[in-house]
Amino acid sequence: MKVLVTGTAGFIGNHVAIKLLERGDEVIGVDNLNDYYDVNLKEARLARILDHKHYTDVRADIADREAMERLFRQHQPQRVVNLAAQAGVRYSIENPHAYIDSNIVGFINILEGCRHHKIEHLVYASSSSVYGANETMPFSVHDNVDHPLSLYAASKKANELMAHTYSNLYQLPTTGLRFFTVYGPWGRPDMALFLFTKAILAGEPIQVFNYGKHRRDFTYIDDIVEGIIRTLDHPAPPNPDWTGKRPDPGTSKAPWRVYNIGNQNPVELSAYIETLEKALGKTAEKQLLPLQPGDVPDTYADVEALVEDVGYKPNTPIEKGIGKFVDWYLSYNNISVD
Repeated sequence: MKVLVTGTAGFIGNHVAIKLLERGDEVIGVDNLNDYYDVNLKEARLARILDHKHYTDVRADIADREAMERLFRQHQPQRVVNLAAQAGVRYSIENPHAYIDSNIVGFINILEGCRHHKIEHLVYASSSSVYGANETMPFSVHDNVDHPLSLYAASKKANELMAHTYSNLYQLPTTGLRFFTVYGPWGRPDMALFLFTKAILAGEPIQVFNYGKHRRDFTYIDDIVEGIIRTLDHPAPPNPDWTGKRPDPGTSKAPWRVYNIGNQNPVELSAYIETLEKALGKTAEKQLLPLQPGDVPDTYADVEALVEDVGYKPNTPIEKGIGKFVDWYLSYNNISVD
């Protein structure tokens, strides 16, 4: 297939592009290489795929309407994986406009491109953050998600609603994937594992929010990529049993789906840190702090719908995943640990 992947200099997008190329697909990669975090890391990710004969590199912002119209017109992709977005719960409190530009304006440009060029299937990144104030565990796609706690979460919920209108109006198959705390090699420097590793190696204290008591459904990057590609290969079907009298939030009469994609095994942050300490052979100095504004105390994914529909099966325990991250981090930064 010819697949358009947005965000190919990003953590998840880069891994997805590599996997698609490995199996023989042609990839059109889009990224604007913004400076939200270290551009050198983004360049290093891209260097892994730039010379591949089936990869086409496009430097553009998905919020640029003309650029996106030109992109779809010139390259005529068959399917689209939209992973370009302004990420980060905490940053959305500091810079809300960035989330409207990328996550709302950018997403409508992608939807319009899919609509006008008869895309077979759009798979896009949503987030576990959409569950917001929900407390019933595990989080299910069949639960309502109407109480977001950050603008980032609200923008991802908006993406799901926007996609539904296009699925309904134009019969465009769309699938949103609610990612649960993705980690692994080539990860984002603003995420906990990266920050903790850097601080521990430098002998600096780490900030442990909610006193280390909140739980996260940490999901290794390889499991996420496997789920994304399996989903891409199964265009969203309508649910013939859906009824407006008892509306199911996870399906529709339109060719629209949302899925959780997580490890289905929440781990307390304190245990996650202990696993990292063992991998590094160093003990962290911890600065215990309360829960931050916009954060949710726990995440726990019910992934049964994704298992049933596409055969998704996460199988990477945190000991293995953190070990692989540490090996990459030390190698990437040329660090030797005694």
